[in-house]
Amino acid sequence: MIKISVSIDVSNLKKAEVFYIEALGCKKVRDQGSDMVVLSVENSDIYLQEKEPGTKPLISNSVVRDYERHWTPVHLDFICDNVDELVSKILKLGGSHEGGDSGDWGSIAYCADPFGNGFCVINE
Repeated sequence: MIKISVSIDVSNLKKAEVFYIEALGCKKVRDQGSDMVVLSVENSDIYLQEKEPGTKPLISNSVVRDYERHWTPVHLDFICDNVDELVSKILKLGGSHEGGDSGDWGSIAYCADPFGNGFCVINE
């Protein structure tokens, strides 16, 4: 059996913990040292890891952590009952809403956490 967990680098662990719990409904599983917390949503674990801006994620690369808004083709989708309600919580807790779309399939909101990590909120 394979289980997927997600790691998210953030610059402020306490702010990230509040955001993911209060805005997105994650549950706290445990603290893992002073710079990591494990959250759970349904059957997936999310590891929030506090990492300083400007530090290297890979020793062999010149890329450094930057918490401005960024995009990656791999991202999280949070499936919910009410996109508008969830977007309101996201905005209240420092996240951003960058548009969306809807159709016969449901609706989607393009969002980011306070650390620039993009994700989608989807109602099917």
